[in-house]
Amino acid sequence: MKRTITILVLLILQQAFSQTKNKTADALFDKMYYIEAAKSYELTVNSGDHSKEILMRLGDAHYFNTQMQSASTWYAKLIHDYPNEVPAEYLFRYAQSLQGIQNYELAKKWMKNFASKQKSNDTRTQNFSLKNVTLEDIENIKPSFLLENLAINSAYSDFGPMFYKGDLVYSTTIDSSYLKTNKYGWNDQPYLNMQLGKISESQANVTFKERFGKEITTQYHEACIAFSPDEKTIYFTRNNYNGKLKRDSKGINNLKIYSATATENGNGSVQWKDIKELPFNSDNYSVGHPSVSKDGKKLYFVSDMPGTLGSTDIFVVDILGNNQYSDPKNLGEKVNTTGREMFPYITDQALYFASDGFLGLGGLDVFESSLNEGVFESPKNLGAPLNSNRDDFAFIVNEETNRGFVCSNRKTGKGDDDIYSFERFCNQAVKGYVFDAISNNKIAGAMVSLKNQNGEKLEETVSQIDGKYEFNKALDCNSTYIVEVSKDNYANGIKTIITPNSSGTTETPIGLDPALIVRENGVLKIKIGIIFFDLDKSEIRYDAAIELNKVVLLMHQYNGVVIKIESHTDSRADDQYNLELSDRRAKATRDYLISQGVAPERIESAIGYGETQLINNCSNGVPCTEAQHQINRRSEFIITKM
Repeated sequence: MKRTITILVLLILQQAFSQTKNKTADALFDKMYYIEAAKSYELTVNSGDHSKEILMRLGDAHYFNTQMQSASTWYAKLIHDYPNEVPAEYLFRYAQSLQGIQNYELAKKWMKNFASKQKSNDTRTQNFSLKNVTLEDIENIKPSFLLENLAINSAYSDFGPMFYKGDLVYSTTIDSSYLKTNKYGWNDQPYLNMQLGKISESQANVTFKERFGKEITTQYHEACIAFSPDEKTIYFTRNNYNGKLKRDSKGINNLKIYSATATENGNGSVQWKDIKELPFNSDNYSVGHPSVSKDGKKLYFVSDMPGTLGSTDIFVVDILGNNQYSDPKNLGEKVNTTGREMFPYITDQALYFASDGFLGLGGLDVFESSLNEGVFESPKNLGAPLNSNRDDFAFIVNEETNRGFVCSNRKTGKGDDDIYSFERFCNQAVKGYVFDAISNNKIAGAMVSLKNQNGEKLEETVSQIDGKYEFNKALDCNSTYIVEVSKDNYANGIKTIITPNSSGTTETPIGLDPALIVRENGVLKIKIGIIFFDLDKSEIRYDAAIELNKVVLLMHQYNGVVIKIESHTDSRADDQYNLELSDRRAKATRDYLISQGVAPERIESAIGYGETQLINNCSNGVPCTEAQHQINRRSEFIITKM
């Protein structure tokens, strides 16, 4: 992007380090007339002046105008000629310009150099440390967008789309001549205004419909807009102009957000009236890029106001009504960096924005920060082809149709900034790990099957040495799937998952219970065969010992398991007799486990309950079969700790 009003980089430019001997070029640069400034600086270099200041300004003139090939050339010479004198920020810009020409390997090298030289509290040094997410990770993101260049794009800047009454409002330079033919010295293009485009039935293209918002149009820039949910209030970005262009103490004309109210005319057209400047604007810093939450209660925007972490940050205010707003709140370090965050677009599911402060493919990339119970998650890069090695920004989307628009100045476009329609394909990957639910140890060699909700097997894999598994099949979003796991000596594990409504990976860890452990009504029990006792006896028989040894083995295998023993009888014989007999058998069972090496403190209790806890209706006097009575004659080993 040739850094039109949208970028707000006027904020960065105030960081110019020093003047050069070419006062003419400096004056052009300070006015942000970068095309002419670059030409003048190059004449100075050709005449023999290779000073650090000239090379810095020459690189910047191309960098701020997104001429990344030229920028990288002059930054490379700057670093070569003055290796120990170049500020860290120029290492960052050099790395960014290398990404812009897709020289990713060299870009990684200089991003690491930047991280080592820059101050530790610069969040970009963490985001580009290449420890958690690598450039290869971003390059390997599965494509989930199909882009199409719009018919409305021109040879100049077209960007800043926003939905409006089923149509699309966007900013352009192509039709500003009806007001004034002045050109903006930054990129030698006319000033911006807004037009209305008709979205095609397939939502894949837009055609010009009419000019938009003549009442709010001036001879300067208007761009980057948002509407209230009822579309009766518009918020738009404009130069600090209200009949007169205002500048700050440094001579900079900053940006402001204005609002206007819709008045319906009899013919169905709309006039925008009651134009107001928002109260948190200032002559001394820029405010722009508004986006309104779906409930109309919050306004997100971009600014370099005091409290900004980087060049530009995303802020939010509460909309209180009657042109009243809460104090601006910075979204914090999870979203904002010491770089540039801009073009926020808020939905009920996520915040989308452009940034060069996180690891990306070059220039500005589009990121998504999901909303989780009102809290923004760590941003994720949306990958190619949505992002490119140039500037990609101003992303808007209909979350229900998965269609929307994004802007880019990639080389394949028609002009400077172009608007692209996109369809977002929602694909989910499923991966996770298998673990022992008692010990938490990872389980290798487990068979893991993926099935659809009808039980049809889609894919099968085996867990690795670290317990991890991953399916290759791309799954539909917002759909139900079943993951089943089997392994010798373990009970089968089954987990039903519903994939989210956005592309990504669903992490599905699955714990397996050892085969002897069952869950009954939320209670963990060691399940073994029936323990038989001789009539009226409580001594442990040989066949009972075989079953009890399974309990011993499991308790030796899982040292943290603590149990309690419960013994039960059927309802036949005297109630008190059954209670005493079951208690003797419970304690005999405890003594046997202890004799086999189980520590006494791991047996919490051993109690007989006689016929007081029957599990069917075979109580006193009720005729039942032998099989029905047998169900009540049982010993239970209940796990109380693991």
